Amino acid sequence: MSDKAPFETDVLTLTRFVMEKGRRIKGATGELTQLLNSMLTAIKAISSAVRKAGLAHMFGIAGTVNVTGDEVKKLDVLSNSLVINMLQSSYSTCVLVTEENKEAIITPKDKRGKYVVCFDPLDGSSNIDCLAPIGTIFAIYKKETDDEPSEKDALQPGRNIVAAGYALYGSATLVTLSTGQGVDCFMLDPALGEFILVDRDVKIKKKGKVYSLNEGYAKYFYPAMTEYLQKKKFPEDGSSPYGARYVGSMVADVHRTLMYGGIFMYPANQKSPKGKLRLLYECNPMAFIMEQAGGMATTGTEAVLDVKPESIHQRVPLILGSPDDVQEYLACVQKHQKTS
Repeated sequence: MSDKAPFETDVLTLTRFVMEKGRRIKGATGELTQLLNSMLTAIKAISSAVRKAGLAHMFGIAGTVNVTGDEVKKLDVLSNSLVINMLQSSYSTCVLVTEENKEAIITPKDKRGKYVVCFDPLDGSSNIDCLAPIGTIFAIYKKETDDEPSEKDALQPGRNIVAAGYALYGSATLVTLSTGQGVDCFMLDPALGEFILVDRDVKIKKKGKVYSLNEGYAKYFYPAMTEYLQKKKFPEDGSSPYGARYVGSMVADVHRTLMYGGIFMYPANQKSPKGKLRLLYECNPMAFIMEQAGGMATTGTEAVLDVKPESIHQRVPLILGSPDDVQEYLACVQKHQKTS
């Protein structure tokens, strides 16, 4: 908004944006629009809870009781309930997979729709107490069979994703969304209570200047990772070394990588040979967004989106970011595979 026009009268909100994209798809029923709008309502509610968590004593352990006798829920428990309730009441979901529940949640028959949603309601929740940025991550799939909904419906590769996104609760609340037609970013305007388009068709840089991973685990790294990091710190061609940035909150680290370029890594290591991040509701949504923005996402052996899930809480290694940086990492992996 400029000084000449202090109040914008034709604002492109995320709700409007989603409706417009839906209108362009042949045979669209509006069910995905309903689903995304419900997800946004949950995100707004979580954002509000995150902002006043300290005042509302929501940092504490779940299970304490407030003055009215109601159970005070920890932020991640509260966020989980918010997303589940909003998605089920959108009449567009049949199966929900969340980090907080061991088993998939089947939507009651009278509220069922055709979509499967995998989500992490509050990623980085261990950072809540120190006010570091946290986020919500989600991926939406279409149910592929006509039989009764079950956990199996969620075991689809990331290539089948219809839409994916994340919310970042940082200095402002931001939503990054892709419906398979590029990546767009929206900022929550608290005065309007709406997400406003701030970045259209985001593209990641071909090569960055920053690497992001937890180097505290260096003792357990495989030789390919150790060599790659050595190249970033002591470049053989005499160029400047890469900077290191690591928040420890996946949404914050991935968003910075998307905005500025570079590489984010949570690789397999001797302590976690299968990696640590979950495929369905952490790696797949982020890989989908990264590829839509012109980046790459790999496990080190295959594209993340090509992995066929075997269980809903399956872990995989994750390396994503600028294509040149990811290719350079893969070259190190291939070199070590040949020598071994």
